[in-house]
Amino acid sequence: MGGGDAKELTGPDLAAGVAFDELTEGTPLLGHAGGEAVVIVKVGDDVHAIGASCTHYGGPLAEGLVVGHTIRCPWHHACFDLKTGEAIGAPALADNACYDVARAGALVQVRTKRDASAAKKRKVPKSAPKAIVIIGAGAAGAACVEMLRKQGYAGTITMIGTEEPGPVDRPNLSKDYLAGTAPEEWIPLGSRERYAELKVELLVGSPDGVVTAIDPAAKKVTLEGGRTLAYDALLLATGGEPSRLSVEGATLPHVHTLRSLADSRAIIEKAKTAKRAVVVGASFIGLEVAAALVARGLEVHVVAPEPVPLARALGEALGAHVQKLHESKGVKFHLGTTPKAVTSAAVLLAKGEPIDADLVVVGVGVKPRVALAEAAGLRIDNGIVVDEQLRTSDPAIWAAGDVARYPDPRVGDHVRIEHWVVAERQGQHVARAMLGSKAPYHDTPFFWSAHYDLTISYVGHAPGYESVEVFGSIDNNDAAVAFRKAGKTLAVATLHRDRLSLSVDAAMERNDLAGVDAVLPVSRRSSLGFM
Repeated sequence: MGGGDAKELTGPDLAAGVAFDELTEGTPLLGHAGGEAVVIVKVGDDVHAIGASCTHYGGPLAEGLVVGHTIRCPWHHACFDLKTGEAIGAPALADNACYDVARAGALVQVRTKRDASAAKKRKVPKSAPKAIVIIGAGAAGAACVEMLRKQGYAGTITMIGTEEPGPVDRPNLSKDYLAGTAPEEWIPLGSRERYAELKVELLVGSPDGVVTAIDPAAKKVTLEGGRTLAYDALLLATGGEPSRLSVEGATLPHVHTLRSLADSRAIIEKAKTAKRAVVVGASFIGLEVAAALVARGLEVHVVAPEPVPLARALGEALGAHVQKLHESKGVKFHLGTTPKAVTSAAVLLAKGEPIDADLVVVGVGVKPRVALAEAAGLRIDNGIVVDEQLRTSDPAIWAAGDVARYPDPRVGDHVRIEHWVVAERQGQHVARAMLGSKAPYHDTPFFWSAHYDLTISYVGHAPGYESVEVFGSIDNNDAAVAFRKAGKTLAVATLHRDRLSLSVDAAMERNDLAGVDAVLPVSRRSSLGFM
């Protein structure tokens, strides 16, 4: 989606002009120019103009947050440079349109539309690698490719992946696409034509998309078909492997996991004839699958060992709210139990009655794919261990995405985070690092999860949180939930409070934990105490 996609033009005619003195510092103003929706922003003595829609999912930038000379999308926290329109923070990978702005007396007028051009002006250092190989054609790999070219890198890039058709919009596989409300043409992150335009060799599927070995000493990778590729810099973005059930019947043809486009297609095909589905696991993916199958008209049962879905991540109050929402749509929960066997027609439980099922979807987590890295002698500890620049124990090799375990100064330890936006931003960071940037990776983790008409946005990372505090009303889908440990707010989940989520993100980005608490609406607080 582009920056001028708004169907109805609202606000002032910015080509005719608006008074400079009527603009509020750092507050986006929605208007239009040349028949397209445009947002203008006053920053000091400067006024910037940019397309009104985020290039990710079309989010309204006029409702976003301005930080310095950037604007952040309220939906999924994509970030754009107001001066150039450049997409500088995932999940948006495509640049936005920007416009020349002129002062005519007391008026500010939006004039010529132009494309983002910052990348054309950049010079790549002579020390940049001549050949870059990316193992993993997912979020991190795709984002790395785009950023390398955006930074002006003109060397050889090869991206290798096991799954056709290459990089896809993985969050959609358990959301709108699985529910039948998003067409398949929305799913690829980049077509083969796009990668040809970027002069990237895309190798997907067997045998050329399967790497069998990495030789760090020779700086070569070997493919299943026998071909070898030399590299000066290597990115490991191998992602995670879905965990599977280890019970009788777990490999029956109607039992599925969901990770790839092929997995989503297979579930959709089975859902066309299935009547009753069992989702094993009350994870974010599991519950999104449940919502999607409800949308397709199936009777859905969820089986999970925990007493409250998502309580470990979101706390009991918000987890119970999500459960209640699903139950209102007809989902039946079987909690405090696990499958002990699967038959062709049912799921047998360790506790409780069998559940008839002609479709079973397993969502019980993923394991990092570290076999290649381990065989290459890299340091492994619940993932590939990297430093603050995402570099592995081999200086020519980086890791990003679900497989990378990196130092998080907010938590005070190494973490491995399985979020889509984190993977993309890490891929972007690696691209800059490969080209000489010394900046540490300190981006704030962010994810969103959709359940019917409820979207939960989550900023930060709070493993082992000690207390939860609710601001607003969870029951009315209007709340923020803070997760704290040792007196620090490490994460905040929000329901329909997009601007607050952005403000928390910005405070965490500058490592201002006091600033995080400052933006929370104290007057609407209700404490849940310690967990």
